[in-house]
Formats: sequence, C-alpha cells, structure tokens
Amino acid sequence: MAVRRYGGMAVGLVGSVVLLTAVPPGRLTAQDTSAIDRGVRIGIVYRPGVRPGLVVLPGRPAALDSVRAIVSRDLDYSDRFELITLPAGDSLRVGAVALGTAPGRGAPGRPRSGGAQAAGPNYPLYLALGADFVVDLRAAGDTTVVDLHDVAAGARRRTFQARLPAPTAAGFRMAVHRLADQVLQAALAAPGMAATRVGFVKDGKVYVIDQDGADLRLVSSTDRQAMSPAWAPDARRLAYMEFWQGHGQLFVQDIGSGERTAAATTGRALDFTPAFSPDGKTLAFSRATEEGTDVYTVNIKDNCCLQRLTVGRFSDNLSPTFSPDGQRIAFVSTRSGLPQIYVMAADGTDQQLFAPFDYGVTGASNAPEWSPDGQSVAFHRDVAGTLQVFVLDVRTRTVRQLTSVGRNEDPTWAPDSRHLAFVSDRSGYRQLWIIDLDTGRIRPLLQQSGSRLPAWSPRLPETAATNP
Repeated sequence: MAVRRYGGMAVGLVGSVVLLTAVPPGRLTAQDTSAIDRGVRIGIVYRPGVRPGLVVLPGRPAALDSVRAIVSRDLDYSDRFELITLPAGDSLRVGAVALGTAPGRGAPGRPRSGGAQAAGPNYPLYLALGADFVVDLRAAGDTTVVDLHDVAAGARRRTFQARLPAPTAAGFRMAVHRLADQVLQAALAAPGMAATRVGFVKDGKVYVIDQDGADLRLVSSTDRQAMSPAWAPDARRLAYMEFWQGHGQLFVQDIGSGERTAAATTGRALDFTPAFSPDGKTLAFSRATEEGTDVYTVNIKDNCCLQRLTVGRFSDNLSPTFSPDGQRIAFVSTRSGLPQIYVMAADGTDQQLFAPFDYGVTGASNAPEWSPDGQSVAFHRDVAGTLQVFVLDVRTRTVRQLTSVGRNEDPTWAPDSRHLAFVSDRSGYRQLWIIDLDTGRIRPLLQQSGSRLPAWSPRLPETAATNP
C-alpha cells in the first residue's frame, strides 16, 4: 500500500485623462480556466467596487524599503486590493490640503473655505489615480510607524507602531507580515493571512515556508521519511508521520523549540494523515492494518484514550478532517467502490455520503479539508484520468470544479477561507501553487519540483512567530 495523504468601477489612466467604466459589483466566483498567472498585473485597471485601489509609499528612511516590499507583497497577495505603482517624486506624498478638511469626489483637493493650508498626503493625486487607501511607512526612533490613509475622507484612518526585530533576525519577516494583516483589518475589516506559513513534504522531509514563498525551514530533522503534516489550532505545533521499522509513528512537534513528542498508541501499525481537533486536544488519524484502513482518534493532551471511529468491513476509511466546531469529521471511504468523501459525527456515529457523485461515472475523490469558516470542504477528484481540485458547499452539498489546467491535488485552506494552496504540474513539474477563490488569481508558492502534501497554518501568534 502506497502511503500518502489522499488525496464598482474600473479606472484606466491614459496620459492625464481618467477614464471611467462601470463594473458590476458583487462577489466574484472564479474558476481556473486561464493561462498561468504568476501574480503580475499589466496595465492600470482598478475596480474599487470589487477591490479598492491601494498605494504603498516608499519607506522613510530608505532602510524601511525592505519592510515596504514585504507589506506591499502581502497586501497584493491578499487579493483584496489593486496595488497602484507610482513613479518616484515628493509630489506623490505632499500636496496642499486644508487642515481638518477632506477633498470631495467632485472637486478633489479643493480646500473648504477658512481652512489653513498645510503640507500633507497628496490626496487629490491618489484620488485621481483610483486609490482608496494609502499606506505610509516611517521611522520614529527605533519604532516603525505605519499610517493608513483614507483617500476619500482625506484623513488618516489608523496608525500602527511596532518595534521590529533586526532584518537579519528570525522573527523580522513574520513581524512585518503581522503589520500587513493589521492594515488589511483596518482598511476592510477583513482578517489577513500574511502571518501564516505552509507546511509541506519534499524529499521525504517536512518543511515550512511563509505564505509569500520566503523563509523556507526544515522541520523534521531525522533521517526517517516523513509525511502528512498537519497544524495545531494554536499554530505553535505541527503533527506529522514518520516511518519507523515498517510502521507509521505520529509526532507532534513544537515549531519554536523543535521539541517533539510521539503520539500515544501510534507506531504499532501504519498510522498516517493526522488532523487536530479545533480545541487541539485530540488527534484524528488513519490506521492501516491487515484488516484494512480505518479512522481513529487519540487524546494527545492526556496521552490516552484511543478510539476507533470506523469499521471498514472490506472497505477503507481514511484522511479525517474536523469541522471548525469540532462536531463532525469528513473523511474518505471506499464503501461505495471508489474513494469518495463522507462525513460523520465526531464520535463516529451518523456516517453518510457528503460529496455527491454519479456511480460508475465520477472518479475517485480524496484529500478532504474543511474550511476554517465551516462553509466548504476542498478535495481533489479524478476527472478523465487527471486530478482536479473541487469545493463542496457544506450547506447545499453541491460540488464545483475549481481547477482545469494540468494535474491539481491536495488542497489546503488559508485561514481566510478564500485562498487554497495545492500541488500542480501546470508549469511542467509538480510544485506548490495558491489560488484565490474570489478572483481566480493563481500564483506559485514555491518554484521547486517535488513538493507535495501542503498544510496551511492558522494565523501565527506573536510568540510563535518570533521564535526561530
């Protein structure tokens, strides 16, 4: 048996003329049907009704340019803004505005009567370019200050301050990622995903990498083959399987300290595909024996209490994933013939088909993962001999295909429940990619071949992010 994880408005700028084109508002439903998008947008086309325009000003002093680069990339990768790149010049930051006044949309930059003139952000220019927000980074002693400006209001909306580690320190990049998430939250009241990492397997070892594709780190440091990484809800620990003398042993490792503990009662059979319960106390996993493969749980808080949830009886049951409320577990079962996605209560009762399929027509379905918001389950399914990523609507139990270019498998959710990381060979070799479900934008996460079995972390707490 091969062991693996089964599984608005648009603004166009021509010279000095601003062209306006109506764009229907609303949430986009995207599908991967286009050529490879490596994250580069060409032309100045902004859709404030869908994605607000955003300007990130150069850092002051120039030493903040590395912070600016990370923040800009994070906000771009959030897929919630259209980043506007401006040419250099002091006029981009300073303009004549009236203190305590706001430019109107009809007459940008015209001060109200009685207002004193002062130098400030050039709101009229940003407004003409289609920007809704401006991010300004500056240094105040040993503190980095980030100002978020609301262009329509002509005022500063929020200020953030942080004492960042040295650029060479282990926690520097994650501290900057956290600033980007604060900007997103203040601008759109939406949670960010910048301060997260993706675990994955390459060459039999478990690695983690920041969501922007930087800061690659080795996690499993032994000579044994490792598989099936899974994050704990606190984002401080990572569970994975290692092969030990023909068996699969489950380990839980602290990312900060590197210390790890073997999960009780595992390692006596082939145990794999661990999944944490939302409270972090229970680990569900697959166990393969001569009698078949079934889903079990073990209490890792008290290191006890092994419980069998499925009884195969000539079928296999594997790849568990908890619902965010901890009440249900989705899993893969072959009880209907080919592997398909089923669901059961967390105690193993009420087992039923979850993702509908046409018997004799639909291909095998594997690698389910429940979204953090509880509304969807992502998985991959065989379509005419090629794996593609699908998303199941939990409420309606309808399924839609998300990918179509190349072979795509093993999807994993970002904590914002709108981005998925997955494995694809669309570039000619298997590597990690990220797709935004709202816009359909796809970008490579790690341009190295052989990466597989990704697992996206929850948002990292500050203490976990600053540890090496």
